[in-house]
Amino acid sequence: MIEYDECEKRMVLKLVYYGPALSGKTTNLLQLHDLLQPEGRGDLMVLDTKDDRTIFFDLLPFFLMAPSGLRIKLKVYTVPGQVKHDATRKAVLQRADGVAFIADSQRSEITNNFNSFQNLEKNLGFVGLDIEHIPLVVQFNKRDLGGIVAEEEVRRVWNPSGIPVFMSSALHGTGVLETFVQLADRTYEHIDSRYGLAGNHGLDKHMFLSQLVRRRSDYS
Repeated sequence: MIEYDECEKRMVLKLVYYGPALSGKTTNLLQLHDLLQPEGRGDLMVLDTKDDRTIFFDLLPFFLMAPSGLRIKLKVYTVPGQVKHDATRKAVLQRADGVAFIADSQRSEITNNFNSFQNLEKNLGFVGLDIEHIPLVVQFNKRDLGGIVAEEEVRRVWNPSGIPVFMSSALHGTGVLETFVQLADRTYEHIDSRYGLAGNHGLDKHMFLSQLVRRRSDYS
């Protein structure tokens, strides 16, 4: 559901981090925000709900300019994880262009992960999106904890789906950037197939990704 204005040559993309409560969605965004160069992202914004919160920021606050003059802005959101905030989840998913599902690696959270992924599929359908077609990646977070599902088991379950899966410890910054880059990559491919970013606008994938992911370390 890309927000695209052909007359004004303006496109706004929206990426959403989804998953059960306390799986690390907020930590991912905080780490991602901190990893990127200040001029490459806007301020963090917080919408508080009772016992939970939604966080978002503009990754490209001043627009990425394609050679054709097309201006692209990208926004990154989390959803509240608690079931009682399902209406907020649906609202945040409106017009999403890509989704990162953040799962909790602890064995005790297997059922919560499953229920949350089912809820994602249902809510995407509710807002007119199809989980089979929207760019999607999965991250198994909290790999630094004990009592977690083995990576081999995770991949045995998820590999047949064809969805990219990442192992992460968002608290320590591990896997955060990799998850985001793959989501941005899949989102680019989806948009390019529809709007011809490379052919019509001269914006190839390397240019797109390099502008998104300008890390602090690249300038140190």
